[in-house]
Amino acid sequence: MTPKEVRNRKTARRTQQNRIKTGFILILIMSAVLLFFIVRFGYIAASGHVGAVDLSEKTKQIYQQDNVLRARRGTIYDTNANILAEDSNVYTLYAVLDKKSVSAAGKPLYVTDKNKTAQVLSQYISLPADKILQFLSQKNYQVEFGSAGRNLSLDTKQKIEAAKLPGIFFTDTPSRMYPNGTFASHIVGLAQLADTKTADNISTKQLTGILGIEKYFNKALTGKNGSQISKRDSYGYNIPGSKTVTKQAVNGSDIYLSLDARLQSYLEQLMQNVQDKYQPKKMDAVLMNAKTGKIVAATQRPTFNAATKKGLGDLWRDSLVEDTYEPGSVFKLLTLSAAIDSGHYNPNATYQSGSVTIGDSTIHDWNNSGWGTIPFSEVIPRSSNTGAVAIERSMGADIWQQYLNRFHVGQKTGITLPGEASGSIQFKTPLDRAVTSFGQGIDVTVMQMMSYLSAIANGGKMLQPQIIDKTINSQGKVTNYPTKVLGQPITADTAKQVIAAMRDVVEKDYGTGSVFKIDGYENQIAVKTGTAQIAGDDDKYLTGSENYIFSVGGIAPADDPEYVLYLTVQQPDLTDTSAEKIMSEIFNPLMKRALKYRTTSANLDENAIKMPKLTGLTTAEAAKTAQEKGLTVAQVGQGAKIVQQLPAADEKVIAKQRIVLLTEGAMTMPNVVGWSKNDVLKLAEITGCQFKFSGTGYVTSQSLNAGEVLTTNKTITVKLAEP
Repeated sequence: MTPKEVRNRKTARRTQQNRIKTGFILILIMSAVLLFFIVRFGYIAASGHVGAVDLSEKTKQIYQQDNVLRARRGTIYDTNANILAEDSNVYTLYAVLDKKSVSAAGKPLYVTDKNKTAQVLSQYISLPADKILQFLSQKNYQVEFGSAGRNLSLDTKQKIEAAKLPGIFFTDTPSRMYPNGTFASHIVGLAQLADTKTADNISTKQLTGILGIEKYFNKALTGKNGSQISKRDSYGYNIPGSKTVTKQAVNGSDIYLSLDARLQSYLEQLMQNVQDKYQPKKMDAVLMNAKTGKIVAATQRPTFNAATKKGLGDLWRDSLVEDTYEPGSVFKLLTLSAAIDSGHYNPNATYQSGSVTIGDSTIHDWNNSGWGTIPFSEVIPRSSNTGAVAIERSMGADIWQQYLNRFHVGQKTGITLPGEASGSIQFKTPLDRAVTSFGQGIDVTVMQMMSYLSAIANGGKMLQPQIIDKTINSQGKVTNYPTKVLGQPITADTAKQVIAAMRDVVEKDYGTGSVFKIDGYENQIAVKTGTAQIAGDDDKYLTGSENYIFSVGGIAPADDPEYVLYLTVQQPDLTDTSAEKIMSEIFNPLMKRALKYRTTSANLDENAIKMPKLTGLTTAEAAKTAQEKGLTVAQVGQGAKIVQQLPAADEKVIAKQRIVLLTEGAMTMPNVVGWSKNDVLKLAEITGCQFKFSGTGYVTSQSLNAGEVLTTNKTITVKLAEP
């Protein structure tokens, strides 16, 4: 064998060996891959997951259709059943542009006439036709129209649908409607869409309370969503004979607040007038029924429009319950109450006003020099700091502290609003105890002050401020919120003596509250004014004549209290006026109107008419029925049948009261000249339209003429004036 043949044989042998090795390696690799797939498929079959994907859930999505049956969120009403917050839907407009989009019958489901479509849509959304045409000229499958095409009302949607424009569609979104705009906004609160899941783990978006009553009672208002589960084939059709499982939704409870829309609206006007005129940094106001603790009207500034969210920004605090501050001289009423009740008060004894030294500190009266030697009966009318200190020292620290505890100073009231603060008190040193007598060294909330004042107005019984009248669940079960007495810190006789001192604040020529006299209610207004310092960032009090929280607490009528009204105004512009004059611009007209309504309410109970059911009747039948009851009819629309009415059937009304009837078809503006604001609010509620008010009293003019079509995307301005 030649050397060449030997080399060839060796090469062939190595080649054969390499082939064997390669084949063996390939067999190992294939066996490993096969084993991996066997293990992988076994794991998938056992676990039902591929990575983070749940295969059973994917299969369920393909062959099972889960629909959420939305529960209706409960409606929030005022005490007279006027709607303050209710469920609604808003709509988003979109256009399909792809010409391949046709129905099974070959009907175009895309925009066929872009110019016509742009012209029609421009009548209903806030975009000109040329801008709409730009959207319609895009190359996308479908387009939306920005903010102009979102949050459309049902009325606008129906009007666009009536034009029968091919390729124009809507998506609906649950929404919350606040028909009164700026109206106790932080109390009523807000509900917004949030991601949630049903009990069957179905994802959905649901309205969730994030502020005020909407937040505090979110669970009760929300109810429980239901579901409908059915089987379907791979084409999306229901499988014949398959069972559909339905779990009905449980609607949320309706909540009736103690607020009276008539007085609340008036308070909002008065507060806004003062805000615009004097530019205070902050204001709070609460009107409460002295006998029940029910809040009749309450608001704050700054505030926001709940319908438009204008002014909301970062303003999420309900200052009536969440903000604490030093109350100042209104707190002297507690000092006097404790001294009288404990037997440490002699109104005829005298003291030296002006200043008093405690340790290394000197306390001055607000005018620095005082009024010489004066009787203790003048401490409250003159608002003497030194007199309050003298009264506190006559009681002693132990007794004073006992009464602070009786009044629950530093404790929450338990009002049904979220985020209530407890306040605090400094009581360690003689100086601490002295300054508490005139409202320093103490932090309170507005609602705590309402509770303290209720004890004086209500014969010594201290009431819990309440904002809820009742709740009614979806089965009709009523839960009432009765008056709650928190304690009796003082006797009825003590309360009468304190009210007498408050009367002197108004009636005596040396009183600090003469500006709070109200015509027609002579000697029936009892008040106490206050001026509290404001702590700065360095824990030192701010200086300057305007850097105070000015306040007034009032009770009326003094001989049989019905109302407690408390106001605070922080750092207003005092260039041409006094703090007391500013507060009187809210206090006097509101208290006068409340006292007037008290008489009206008494007459209502005696002469009440039961509101008939008018919906479903023809316009002629409804008008005749209402007029036979002695009611004044206002008709909205020119339709033949009544579809809505305010007040609702079975509510109490009085003779000549204006009722609003909505007919089928287009809504038209009535002549509202001569109407009260409350009547116009009924019109706003029943139509869903926005109204802007200027002035107070009765309507003198309207921006939309009678007979013109009402639309929800335009604000109607009405001017009011006192008759």
